[in-house]
Amino acid sequence: MAEYQAPLRDIRFVMNEVFDAPSLWASLPKVAENVDPETADAILEEAGKIASSVLAPLNREGDEQGCQWHEGVVTAPEGFKEAYQTLVEGGWNGLGGNPEFGGMGMPKTLVAQFEEMMQGANMAFGLAPMLTAGACLALDAHGSQELKEKYLPNMYAGTWSGAMDLTEPHAGTDLGIIRTKAEPNDDGSYRITGTKIFITWGEHDMAENIIHLVLAKLPDAPKGPKGISLFLVPKFLVNEDGSLGERNRLSCGSIEKKMGIKGSATCVMNFDGAKGWLVGEENKGLAAMFTMMNYERLGVGIQGIGAAEASLQNARAYALDRLQSRAPSGAQQPDKVADPIIVHPDVRRMLLTMKSYVEGGRAFSTYVAQWLDISKYSDDDERRTYAEGMVALLTPVAKAFLTDRGLESCILGQQIFGGHGFIREWGQEQLVRDCRITQIYEGTNGIQALDLMGRKVVGSQGKLYELFAQDVTRFLEDNRDNEALRPFLEPLAAAVERLDDVTEHVLAQAAENPNAVGAASVDYLDLFGLTALGYMWARMVKAAAPKAEGDRSGFYSGKLKTARFYFERLLPKTVSLAESIRSGSEAMMALSAEEF
Repeated sequence: MAEYQAPLRDIRFVMNEVFDAPSLWASLPKVAENVDPETADAILEEAGKIASSVLAPLNREGDEQGCQWHEGVVTAPEGFKEAYQTLVEGGWNGLGGNPEFGGMGMPKTLVAQFEEMMQGANMAFGLAPMLTAGACLALDAHGSQELKEKYLPNMYAGTWSGAMDLTEPHAGTDLGIIRTKAEPNDDGSYRITGTKIFITWGEHDMAENIIHLVLAKLPDAPKGPKGISLFLVPKFLVNEDGSLGERNRLSCGSIEKKMGIKGSATCVMNFDGAKGWLVGEENKGLAAMFTMMNYERLGVGIQGIGAAEASLQNARAYALDRLQSRAPSGAQQPDKVADPIIVHPDVRRMLLTMKSYVEGGRAFSTYVAQWLDISKYSDDDERRTYAEGMVALLTPVAKAFLTDRGLESCILGQQIFGGHGFIREWGQEQLVRDCRITQIYEGTNGIQALDLMGRKVVGSQGKLYELFAQDVTRFLEDNRDNEALRPFLEPLAAAVERLDDVTEHVLAQAAENPNAVGAASVDYLDLFGLTALGYMWARMVKAAAPKAEGDRSGFYSGKLKTARFYFERLLPKTVSLAESIRSGSEAMMALSAEEF
């Protein structure tokens, strides 16, 4: 099995050469005061070392051992506690945190790269700091000053970790029907009672305290999602001086036995009158939760890229080494019994598909991260409003498309290994199992597609979609005289026009047919994602082409050739997707329930 190596060369290319992140940061004063190119590069370098040398070596054994539950106590796999301490000592838990409370204040365009390396090296472990970051984000945006001062410094420091408690046994996507109750106490706190399931790292032994953000309903709250509030519920109560007090009335009833990410604890959490504090306004808990959802859902998309990158590294090394048969054009290594399998067109198809999705996905996640930075930090109201619209539109695409392609890439990597990909030894089967969850949690990919099609496109009458279309159109117009881009501009323009037409078609259908959105949504998201990655590859060609001639490393020339593969073999899938969408909902809805 190839050892995971952080893809720093490509990360730097995307950040600095494609998106010119330093210029973006310089245009955002609140970011510029915390980061410069030298600091960013040092962070990337150190993050790569931690991912490759600390986290990756724990990945297989963490999967084999899993977390252990005994009478409510959860123990992480061997080495996880020490690795977590390494992150704590380096301040990594607070990388993107608010400097007012001890965070480092780094932009998402940089933090996203660290997240990819961490998730690619060890997804099960990476979920712990990921969930803490999400909890911190919600608390920082909506918590009172008192709560932020009391909890954020230790959460950024990693001394305390965070967990998000949303799902209940009967309520997953439909959070409006949750039953967890919050009753007011005389001292301004609340008694939280109920059961939550699928709580990632809800209990463990790596941090001194675990801060749960719990969705619950107040007495006489409105029915449905408008009656949900958000509460901070610590595992250990915190004294006035900041020291830990008595154990709160919450416990881990069990941990799940699961298909993948076995090194992380997926907990059933029981709240038996636990003491909690309101975060944000009463009955506005979903709004508070959705503040962090854009970041978390992008983070899950990045998990898909990370797993796919690890699979690509393994498969590429294997394809260069494994000898089987001769090349169709004749022996390439006649002194050996056979040629390495990379000579075979089908193996190249699989590797290039993986490479196209991984590198295109990395660019797309960075593209979304830049809009998150602008929406959060820009002082220009118009620029910030535009960015907020782009974030709303692109987030479900980032989550669903990148994880769908992530699993596809992990399966392709496994396929390249043949029978060896199915056994434990090479690590490919674990990547397939681990990556599978990314399509399910933080909102299943079908729900993401409904969000994109229904709420973002139809719900805005196409106005949010137009923001993205305008951005691509500006690029096409600005580069129409670029000779290196000429072979790519026409197919990209055609894909955007196809997406335009389908968008108008569904908007018209939705006005008359309540099933139109649901019937079109998944194919529409795929069509959108393929087009978006086409845009990313065109931007990468623009950055790489001037440096490709005489490029001895093959990095830039490889970019141009991979872009050609993407445009000739993958982007054309948009044609069939468009036809499927135009067929409408009739065939999908024709069967009665009994006919299934």
